[in-house]
Amino acid sequence: MVLYGTTVESFYITTPIYYVNDAPHIGHAYTMVIADSLARVHRMMGDDVYFITGTDEHGKKVAEAASSHGVSTLQWTDQMSVRFRNAWAELNISNNEFIRTTEPRHYSTVQNFFSTIKENGYIFKGTFKGLYCVGCESYKKENELDNGKCREHGRIVEEMEEENYFFDLPALESRLLEWYENNPEAVVPVTKRNEAVGFIKGGLEPVSITRTSLTWGVPVPWDSDHVFYVWSDALVNYLTAIGYGSDASRMDRLWPSVHHVIGKDILRFHCVWWPAMCMAAGIDPPHQILVHGWLLVSGEKMSKSKLNQIAPGDLTNDFGVDAVRYHLLREVPLGADGDFSYEGMTERYNADLANNLGNLLSRVVTVVNSKCDSISPPPPAISKELPIDNLEATHTPSLTSEQADMTYTPEQIVQQLAIRTTQATTEAMNAWGQHLPHNALRETLQLVREVNSALEATEPWRKEPGSEVNEILGSALEALRIISLLVAPAMPETATAIWNGIGLSGSPETERLPDALEWGMYPGGIHLSKVAPLFPRIKKS
Repeated sequence: MVLYGTTVESFYITTPIYYVNDAPHIGHAYTMVIADSLARVHRMMGDDVYFITGTDEHGKKVAEAASSHGVSTLQWTDQMSVRFRNAWAELNISNNEFIRTTEPRHYSTVQNFFSTIKENGYIFKGTFKGLYCVGCESYKKENELDNGKCREHGRIVEEMEEENYFFDLPALESRLLEWYENNPEAVVPVTKRNEAVGFIKGGLEPVSITRTSLTWGVPVPWDSDHVFYVWSDALVNYLTAIGYGSDASRMDRLWPSVHHVIGKDILRFHCVWWPAMCMAAGIDPPHQILVHGWLLVSGEKMSKSKLNQIAPGDLTNDFGVDAVRYHLLREVPLGADGDFSYEGMTERYNADLANNLGNLLSRVVTVVNSKCDSISPPPPAISKELPIDNLEATHTPSLTSEQADMTYTPEQIVQQLAIRTTQATTEAMNAWGQHLPHNALRETLQLVREVNSALEATEPWRKEPGSEVNEILGSALEALRIISLLVAPAMPETATAIWNGIGLSGSPETERLPDALEWGMYPGGIHLSKVAPLFPRIKKS
């Protein structure tokens, strides 16, 4: 379908699969909520959406953890993967599938994929000697260490030497650069694209993809002494989930529209090594990779070793699921780092959600109950005759009702609100279409503020029942209907509460965008009941 210039028939979206030796924290939740919001908005657009996440269950760290707990590696991964399933269910994540790299179908896909790469001449055997970080499950160069320790995990690296199979990454260097040149939006934002191109231009080296020093991994089909190493088999999960090698029609339908959502710490794996491997296997590189920054705590990346991880459940217990989802999406622009704090979340919760969005629904329904005998009025049509193009009344949250009365008539303010709603809708949907939740929510909350300002300027609660009050409240109800559609990808439960609160049945997520965003579709004539507060204010501790 067509949405503001973008044609999409299918939409395949993925998150990284999470390492089972770690616990779900809000850094993981940030990735999940970005992907979930994009999956939801594309479903509302009528697209063929497939959304996957899962757990990464091989590697030395997992084998060591299982041994230290006296259980088998498979028993350990069975226990640990459940934590991620439960965490994402609690965050209302709408993934279609949860994949585990210990599944037999994944073994088959990995073996098929790398056998094809080998047959195409891009895999060779050699001996590798290097400095290895168990925490990262990868080799490090001297310039990536501080006093012999991994910068991310703070642990001393090990010097290792063993026979490996290598992926001939340098052989794909020119093709990678050509791909980036021909696909400028393959990696967004542009700063992350430039970083990936910089890696390539800095010179590529063969990449070790197998190990002989452990057995916990996918067996290499052409050499029983080797297993594929954890990062190489993990990347292939994106193909396992859509039937690579077993379901050609599904693969052909979904792979051309794949969107990987990743954190910047795995940029090199996804934006250099993975596209090259796809090329070597004879399939197209991923359509787009969306790279977000880190959520920092006191200026530091969350880390198990630093004990600064925050569990998503700790926040949802205090703020509610949708408030956490909103904060994660609204606080940090895609690609930038953000510093998370409980105080900052409390402030945004009270300002955006309690004082503005929640208050708007409550005050509109309350005035409908008192001035319209609880029967909602329909919105007025947008007039093309009033000279309102330059009105600023509803743009200025500080505008007093006295100032508005001196400058604009209630009819003009209502008409301005209708026009601003359609403008904000276009801006918000363009942001969703560009996969920028931060911008979409910024525009939507600005609209919420403008509706509140229009109500404060016209004060329908002070007026006698009649056509003027009906037009004001009808406009506010229509704006709320549209706002519920715009926030649904980020706050699905809240969107439904608004939708039902203004008397509409079902859920806004069943509506189709952009058609449902047209001004004037609120029917009116509905009996409205009192609504419970959406977001009770939270006292600052």
